[in-house]
Amino acid sequence: MKLEKEHLIKFYSLMVRSRKLDTLLIEALNSGRMAGFYHAGQGEEGVGVGACTFNMRDDDYLYPHHRGHAISFNLARGISPKGWVCRHFDKNPGEVEGPRPEERGIFGISGTIGGGFVLSLGWGLTAKKNKKGQVTLSFFGDGASGRGTLHEAMNLASVWKLPIVWVCENNQFGQFVPIKDAFAREDIADLAAGYNMPSAVVDGQDVIAVHEAIEAAVQRARSGDGPSLIECKTCRMRAHAEGVPDVNHTQMRSEEDKAPWRKRDPIILLKEKLLAQGIVKEEELTRIEQEAEKEVADLDQFQAQCPVMLPKDASILDDFLYAK
Repeated sequence: MKLEKEHLIKFYSLMVRSRKLDTLLIEALNSGRMAGFYHAGQGEEGVGVGACTFNMRDDDYLYPHHRGHAISFNLARGISPKGWVCRHFDKNPGEVEGPRPEERGIFGISGTIGGGFVLSLGWGLTAKKNKKGQVTLSFFGDGASGRGTLHEAMNLASVWKLPIVWVCENNQFGQFVPIKDAFAREDIADLAAGYNMPSAVVDGQDVIAVHEAIEAAVQRARSGDGPSLIECKTCRMRAHAEGVPDVNHTQMRSEEDKAPWRKRDPIILLKEKLLAQGIVKEEELTRIEQEAEKEVADLDQFQAQCPVMLPKDASILDDFLYAK
């Protein structure tokens, strides 16, 4: 599809909203307003937004990863962030307008790194058996590429020609180990050759480039030609999880290592492109940012007024686990 002005503005709006929601939870956790844990996704918004916003049908399947707790994926699929925010504060949002995650093919996230590969394989098999042209997009980090389930799932997906697009969001680091010290090749996309799949390496900071690479892979999957592997090069800008030391092996990661990536922030890159090409004016982008700030402030106020989730409320999780 040809990207028009409204598509590019949509990309910008979704990335800005993702970033500000991400910032809300970082602040809430670090200030003690929220308990638990959070894996920030700042600087990686271009992957989920670029891949999912215009390339997926409502009946497609999606496996997001834990980075940013899938907020960019949920927003790209048109899901209200109310439930997402409230669950992090252990609040019950009640009925939330709009589609629920499972109505857009998102059935949660595996609690085990690498568990998503076999789940995605099942959804890909379901899509093929449904014969409706559905596809499955399965996202994973560079750290997960060392799990045996990746090889098992990719091999079967290729043998059975399942409509799956595997997307590696390579942010250069596992928990504490850089990918250069954990993987023998520079590109994780090289794994595809072993399973007779096409692959591509794309700049994950360029939301448009991500969209185009995923678009081609999705079209291939819908046409019955089987799976593909797309590697999106990006960078983890914060620690693996909030409150955990941000280290490279045993040494703190330096700001010098992150500085080149900060200059290539996906939001900044798209903003500069939109302004340089005269697609939008600065005031329009400022308005989008202000609207996102208000949305997040309203959501914070909303969750503060919601009741604490009680044990009986846990039954809402049944909707994600059991067929009706």
